[in-house]
Amino acid sequence: MVVPELRPWRAARPHATRVANAVRPRLARAAGAVRPGLTRVTGAVQPYLARTVAAVKPQVTRLARIPRPEIVKTWQYTAGAAGAGLALAATVATAAGPWDSSGQRTAERDRAVALERTGGTDHGDDSGTTAAGPRPAPSAPSVLTALGGGANTVKSAPTGQALAAVLGPLLGNTALGTRHTAAVVDVATGKRLYGAGAGTALTPASTTKIATAVAALSALGADHRLITRAALEADTKELVLVGGGDPTLTARADAEGWASLRELAEETATALKKRDITTVTLSYDKTLYAGSEIHPIGVNDNLAPVSALMVDEARTDNTASGPAPRTTDPAADATRTFARFLSDNGIRTTSPGPSKATGRAENLAEVLSPPLSALVERMLTNSDNDIAEALARQTAVADRQRADFAGGGKAIRAQLKKLGLPLSGADFHDGSGLDRADRLTADLLTSLLVKAGDPDHPDLRPALTGLPVAGFTGTLTSRYTDGAAGVVRAKTGTLTGVNTLAGTVVDQDGRLLAFAFLTSDTTDPGAAQSALDRTASALAACGCG
Repeated sequence: MVVPELRPWRAARPHATRVANAVRPRLARAAGAVRPGLTRVTGAVQPYLARTVAAVKPQVTRLARIPRPEIVKTWQYTAGAAGAGLALAATVATAAGPWDSSGQRTAERDRAVALERTGGTDHGDDSGTTAAGPRPAPSAPSVLTALGGGANTVKSAPTGQALAAVLGPLLGNTALGTRHTAAVVDVATGKRLYGAGAGTALTPASTTKIATAVAALSALGADHRLITRAALEADTKELVLVGGGDPTLTARADAEGWASLRELAEETATALKKRDITTVTLSYDKTLYAGSEIHPIGVNDNLAPVSALMVDEARTDNTASGPAPRTTDPAADATRTFARFLSDNGIRTTSPGPSKATGRAENLAEVLSPPLSALVERMLTNSDNDIAEALARQTAVADRQRADFAGGGKAIRAQLKKLGLPLSGADFHDGSGLDRADRLTADLLTSLLVKAGDPDHPDLRPALTGLPVAGFTGTLTSRYTDGAAGVVRAKTGTLTGVNTLAGTVVDQDGRLLAFAFLTSDTTDPGAAQSALDRTASALAACGCG
């Protein structure tokens, strides 16, 4: 039996226009304040930025018409972060998409507004969403604080003896079951500061998604997009809806920057009418993926059948995250929805069936997902199993493995091996962590987080920025409300008898630390979760240098 980890993400979506109007004057003033410092940084990063701009310019031009969620292209963030030695100067952070000039994640600001919390960093005179809105809640520290040692307030890393004194008793809590492992690493140096069975592999549950994120970003690149297209077989007038493996493809009227099935239908209908075609034989192609669509756990509200073609994650209840009833045949259901949209645009279709587009088929229209960086962030923040399994299969395709559960696991391992990560004892059977046969070590989890902060691997940065923020976002929205809210950023993991937590904190001495806590044989998931939260909070409160 699986204990559902996911819960509806209650964080309010950004009210983009109103928030932009509220913060624009502040951003202008901030830019003026940091300009002298930015001039010095510019000399260091200008060659890097110039090369990056030249490399991505063709993509930017080609993709200019594509709707995007409210994030900036990944290269704009990673180039500035890597070239500046990962010191997040205010203007660099402002251009980073999910982070504003104070280092607070955009979603945190919106969540603060929704909760009507007061105090903290001034992001404007009011929330921008009400006539007299509250000031935002306290900001979280920058995701890469202390990397590169640019801040004078950063002290030495905590000692292993001091960490053992703080963490040992907390990890010995009987609520954490009969087996537990832990590791704490200084992200700036990669040095392990504390370990307790750190090389012992245990069931990781959803912390597996950190490995999936790093592997997919490594294999595909942070700017990779998934394509859903409509292709016409000229000789038979068969219209084939070809799935590209994008689980975020949406049929909602407001696509909010995700790939829109409605838009694809409209563009397809326009292209057909130009060819004087108003009736087609409709088929669908889901052959990008192989093997069983059903996860080894069986039919489960935590995960739809894994198909290369689905719409809104095959949900039947209009939710966007968390457990939900799913359609049993996502590809057929998506194509029937596509047929309705074609009908609305004057195109009649037959009842859809499975097919495969030939190499002779003419592409009539296509829609692209947001960049992989955005998919990774959504996966980690919401602990989204559907995106996780899609990214595992996409990694398999890129690694030329069979695009099924086993192939995804092999590809994830292969990519992590290329990155030089410690894989002893690790075993991957899926991308989501729902499979109890998965095994990870605390050493590997912390190494993944350190690698994501490595200036030599800027494409991996979304594996950090996507981590849920304590008290604000995703699976940590309702946790840490009395302690390290906004300070702990971590991926949760929960299965029956298994509770895990892995992420980052900035300690009281200003050091960015990566941590991983894995427990097995727990009997009270709520008590185990609270015990892990107290342990992470103690790490954040530690002035152990």
